[in-house]
Order: sequence, then structure tokens, then C-alpha cells
Amino acid sequence: MRTSSNPVFKNLPRQEGVGGYANFGSGVAGAGQLGKQPYPPQQYGEYGQQYGQQFQQAPATRAMTIDDVVTKTGITLAVLTVTAIISFALSSANPGLAPLFVIGGGLIGLVLVLVASFGNKMDNPAIVLSYAAFEGLFLGALSLMFTDVTFGGVGGSALIGQAVLGTFGVFFGMLVVYKTGAIRVTPRFTRMLLGAMVGVLVLMVGNLIASFFTDGGFGLRDGGPLAIVFSLVCIAIAAFSFLLDFDAADQLIRAQAPSKAAWGVALGLTVTLVWLYVEILRLLSYFQRD
Repeated sequence: MRTSSNPVFKNLPRQEGVGGYANFGSGVAGAGQLGKQPYPPQQYGEYGQQYGQQFQQAPATRAMTIDDVVTKTGITLAVLTVTAIISFALSSANPGLAPLFVIGGGLIGLVLVLVASFGNKMDNPAIVLSYAAFEGLFLGALSLMFTDVTFGGVGGSALIGQAVLGTFGVFFGMLVVYKTGAIRVTPRFTRMLLGAMVGVLVLMVGNLIASFFTDGGFGLRDGGPLAIVFSLVCIAIAAFSFLLDFDAADQLIRAQAPSKAAWGVALGLTVTLVWLYVEILRLLSYFQRD
């Protein structure tokens, strides 16, 4: 398995010698019974050792299928959507709550992702759904701040709808790209994408620090031509990240990981979806200002 650009997938099991191209979704319903070689712990690293021991102790454990991935991801996104709507409504009624929801929801969501990623708790539904709830608070308030004139925003609810459609359009588009094998997930592709992500992160942090001393920082988020190009680059990187995430999920299904591992897949996909939505919303807001 290639190492995913999504930090949530960094500790997922590795499987050598499996192509994994254009196969996401090949785990059909009913394929959850254990095979003759159930998830050998020595082959899949630390994460695999954890689950391999559980498989040996409880041989009746059902393996993960694509239905598990779809169901868990759907539940996670439903929680995020409901809390985002609530956050948007509360912030609309009381604009003073918006900054609190953005800062509080964003920070707590980040902490939960770090706990899940580095604490090997990607399959913990409580952490995944808590992340969805707090990230929903963040997204709902942030969407209001981008689109409401009270905060200098433009576009209104129509802009949010466009960003949502754009986000899921990119998601399903990259799923088609993965299933058709139009772009192969190779080690070189992974290294290039990881390098791009590190570069973007450094620029974001540098721009934030520079903004404390100079109005607009490096100009990466001020709505100018450079900001538009930077947002397009971020959108492209987030889109290509889906390929690695699909590949990670595909490999888990092939490796007959326990069904609860689907919560980790749901978390990873949600993290990427949130990043993509924010970047698309930001880009659309630039054009509205023009």
C-alpha cells in the first residue's frame, strides 16, 4: 500500500505486492466472512498487529466491505451536516458566536484528528463522530463568515450551495478516475503529492505569520491573482489526495481488515472533504468580490 497523503491513513496496514488500482469498491456485500489467511499481523505493521491479534482471539469477527465504508462515511457526513446547519443558524441569529465556533470547532477537530492518527484510534466511532460534530460547528460558522455581509462576506447561501456541489463533484470525479485507472497510484505519485502538501502547509503557516506584521501577509489569502492561484493549487492537491485515500480503503478491504476499520476510512475521507470544501468556498468568494 502506498502511504496516504491524508494523515489519518498514515498508520493503516501495508500490503506488499497488491496493485490496488481501479479496485475501490470491489469488496461486495457478503464478502465479510474471514478467508483462509485473515489479516496476518506480521505483514501489516503496527496497525495490523493490533487487529491481527483480535482476529486470532475472535475468529468470528466480520471483515470490512465497501458497504461498511459507505455506511460509516454516510453517518459521519450526516453528523457533520446537521451540526453545520445548526452552527450556521445559531451564528446567523447571533453573529458573535461565529468566531467562537470557527476557533473552537476547528481546534477541537484538529486535536481529535491528531489523537485518532497518532493514537491508533482511527476506528473509534466516538472520536470520528465527535470530530464530525465539532467540524460541523466550524464549517457552519465559517460558511456564514464567507458569505454574510456582516463579516464582509459575499454571495449568500447560493455560494455555499455551489461550494457543496463543487466538493462532491470533485469527489465523485476522482472516484471515477481511480476506478478507471486513469491515474495510477504509484510510489512516485505519492512522494510528489506529499511534497506538494508539505510545501502548501509551509506557505500557509508562513503567510499566517507574515500577516501579523504585514497586511495580507504574502498575499496568499487576500483575494488577488496570487491568492486565486494558490487556492487552485490547494484544490488540486486535495482532489488528488482522494486517490490515495481510495487506495488505502481498497487495500484494507483486500486485507480483510475488521469492519470497524471503516470508521478510520470515513474519518480520512471526511478530513479531505472538509479541506476541499473550504478551499472551493474561499475561491468562489474571491470571484464574488470581483
